[in-house]
Amino acid sequence: MKEKNNLIIAIDGYASSGKSTLAKDLARVLNYRYIDTGAMYRGVAFFAEKNNCFAEQGIDEDCLRKILQNIHLSFETVNGKSHLFLNNEDIEPFIRTMEIAGKASEVSAIGFVRKFLVAQQQQIGKNKRVVMDGRDIGTVVFPHADIKFFVEASLEVRTMRRFKELQEKNQKISYEEVEASLRERDLRDTTRAISPLKKAADAILIDNTTMTKEEQLSFSLSVINKKVK
Repeated sequence: MKEKNNLIIAIDGYASSGKSTLAKDLARVLNYRYIDTGAMYRGVAFFAEKNNCFAEQGIDEDCLRKILQNIHLSFETVNGKSHLFLNNEDIEPFIRTMEIAGKASEVSAIGFVRKFLVAQQQQIGKNKRVVMDGRDIGTVVFPHADIKFFVEASLEVRTMRRFKELQEKNQKISYEEVEASLRERDLRDTTRAISPLKKAADAILIDNTTMTKEEQLSFSLSVINKKVK
């Protein structure tokens, strides 16, 4: 019998599907560590942008390869929330824009970047008691995770969620721009050659198009309770 206090919980899903909300809620209830792997790719993209590795024709992989060894990522709790630190600097306020999200999606398609970050993610989760969300947690990072969820929602609902979130952060962007960005990210995430976004065969599907976050959490906890009994 698995013990509830010694699990690896993997959560994969589309952009703005609510997977991070679920992961944070589960980590809080279970007193687990929450790891946002998408933030790690954003961190790499942020550092690459600062080091002029993006050009009009796309990312300069030689430039990225050179700077990768100078990237140290860690998660720290700031005012009760998990923040990503890059080389001991809190970069959380700078990585939640649509621009960085798009660049992170580009970066995530590069093999040597995924290898670099997957190794870090596996190291973080080796002692278990972790809820990790991303695009390939249940398929690549922890294919033998104790519990796997795959989260999805309609494009319309995901667009509205992301649009409202950006509005609250005073970022000037239209609903149509958000929708186009999500479509592009969906296409890139699901069709990339390396670790494409897909549901693991043994993952529990959660379509939260019409669910509240409380209903989503309740359902997930019921799945966990059944698994550990």
